[in-house]
Amino acid sequence: MNKSEADMRAPTTADRFSFGLWTVGRRGRDPFGDPTRPELDAVDAVHRLAELGAYGLTFHDDDLFPFHASAGERERRIDRFRRALAETGLVVPMVTTNLTAHPVFKDGGFTSNDRSVRRFALRKVLRNVELAAELGARTYVLWGGREGAEYDSAKDVLAALDRYRESLNLLTQFVIERGYDLRFAIEPKPNEPRGDILLPTVGHALAFITTLEHPDLVGVNPEVGHEQMAGLNFTHGIAQALWQGKLFHIDLNGQRGIKYDQDLVFGHGDLFNAFALVDLLENGGIDGAPAYGGPRHFDFKPSRTEDMAGVWDSAAANMRNYLLLKERTAGFRADPEVRQALSGSGVLDLRVPTLAAGERATDLLTDPLAADFDADKAGERGYGFVRLNQLALEHLLGLRGR
Repeated sequence: MNKSEADMRAPTTADRFSFGLWTVGRRGRDPFGDPTRPELDAVDAVHRLAELGAYGLTFHDDDLFPFHASAGERERRIDRFRRALAETGLVVPMVTTNLTAHPVFKDGGFTSNDRSVRRFALRKVLRNVELAAELGARTYVLWGGREGAEYDSAKDVLAALDRYRESLNLLTQFVIERGYDLRFAIEPKPNEPRGDILLPTVGHALAFITTLEHPDLVGVNPEVGHEQMAGLNFTHGIAQALWQGKLFHIDLNGQRGIKYDQDLVFGHGDLFNAFALVDLLENGGIDGAPAYGGPRHFDFKPSRTEDMAGVWDSAAANMRNYLLLKERTAGFRADPEVRQALSGSGVLDLRVPTLAAGERATDLLTDPLAADFDADKAGERGYGFVRLNQLALEHLLGLRGR
């Protein structure tokens, strides 16, 4: 590998890689075991991520200061964090609120059956929205991990969706009144920790957003593992979010099949889908225009088996894997044989409108050329998708484009 190749795989701030404080700060606790690592100071996280080439760090309020922190303690920790950002140049592109960990949220935040809990949750979010605006964040993520139920009779889902909408309407109106340059992104997940979570997929969230008073201020923050643990194609979900102009943020990690939310290092799960995802984000449609200009945010969990050195190795692996896939997808797009295979498979033709300009249903029904269409002959066509996929695999494995 020559120096230029090595440089391509070394992350820089221009790559816009960001991490959640809760990722590198995860201590390795799981439902069956105690922590395996010490607590990580937020300031140390800022400096280490900056050294690795990251450009941003995101956080929940409870990541930065304790749930019961006094006003003085809260400000002290924020000031230390702000100084570390200034020293390193790291930015805060996104902020979120923890409405899952404390027992008060056992039945949800925005959709708890207890009205006083719902009001408390909204106050908690509003205070953190103010902090997000102060730190220059442009996106505010809302993950409703407790907004759901284990028993169908335990939650009036129609009323819960009313309360969810009421909360989003309040929050969007708040940022409008304050003049904050901040948008909200709903993070879907089908289950875990609740048995069933409201707005479980990208599609559910997109449909919900259309009912809001200010839908232009609300998009989605899809996560690889959340869609894949429901058996869905993450790249397809991202494509629809992009198509609707609603991909406000993205969480990258790895997932191996339909099971619990693994939050593996990006690329350590469904590698083929990760290749397709990076190709979509970086190269967009067939015309090659970049599809997504936001942060490449990693929401992974360093494995419980790792010590602190392993935590930073894991963080670096996320960025390196993304850059490797970016390099491979660029080769895939530039390969003349791939272009030929795309043409032969009809992928390029899909951009041609089915209807002629101004054509209506009656025109289609009376099309004089319709009699010339031979459905049986058309049914004999081979599309060559296997060949196209094989080319993608060979680029992914580094066998082509060298």
